[in-house]
Amino acid sequence: MSSPISWDDQRIFLAVLETGSLSAAARQLGLSHPTVRTRIEALEHVLGAVLFTRSVNGLTPTETAEALRETARTMALASDLFVRQASAPHGEIAGTVRISVPEMMGVEVVPPMLRTLREKHPRLRVELSLSNAQADILAHEVDLAVRTVAPRQGALVARKVAAIPIGLFASPDYIARRGMPETLDDLAEHDVIGPDRSRSDIMIAEGLGPQFSLDRFVLRTDSHPAQVAAARAGVGIAVCQVPLGEADLRLVRVIPDFSIHLLDTWIVTHENLSRVPRIRAVFDHLVTAFGEIRTGRGAPAA
Repeated sequence: MSSPISWDDQRIFLAVLETGSLSAAARQLGLSHPTVRTRIEALEHVLGAVLFTRSVNGLTPTETAEALRETARTMALASDLFVRQASAPHGEIAGTVRISVPEMMGVEVVPPMLRTLREKHPRLRVELSLSNAQADILAHEVDLAVRTVAPRQGALVARKVAAIPIGLFASPDYIARRGMPETLDDLAEHDVIGPDRSRSDIMIAEGLGPQFSLDRFVLRTDSHPAQVAAARAGVGIAVCQVPLGEADLRLVRVIPDFSIHLLDTWIVTHENLSRVPRIRAVFDHLVTAFGEIRTGRGAPAA
């Protein structure tokens, strides 16, 4: 291998690998389709190896490409971290912080917290990654995460901030049309919204009784915001975080003395980042903000 390989070529390779096509990679990177094709061909020439083969489903990575996947991804994460670290003057609460948040919290709970964070630290910039999958903090995929599973890696700094009850909610219109169920058994006569393929959510539902079996759900989706949106629209009864549901005038709690689950919530960062001023400021702010929700002083407005 006589010619050096640029990071740009490796970045393009990773985009094609993860999107599965030249055109999708071009859109993601803001490049033209011919540019991406030419750069991949040039990279294959330098490596002396074929990276992708064409198939009816798009581009299929070869064994060589798959062997390079994790290395390229690690370099991409390191590059992103480099940019975030370089975004702030040393010792100042400024620059970019990337946060991973579960989808429902990222849509309904965290935005008001970010507003007050910006009021306190206007030079901060936030990148918000919404996913129910756990981001890899050890690999610096994100700087900080809100998690609903206790962290186990020793190199992480974590603070448990809440145990949020999950209850059942419906719209006032639905209750007016169908009546208010008084017991879990009554749900057999009602329209229930539930999970689709999420194994963890399905296991919780199956443990609650036949009223929560998959064939009983009138709408199935693994998106928690979509479940709550459907309940607001009057489609049926859905699960929702109790502080969020009770603060929403478009929702009414069903069977108020029943909680489906307690959602333990943690704020987590890497121990190497915990003393970086911008990371510490966001960490401490989220700990305080979630604590206010827990005590009822900071329930999100709907």
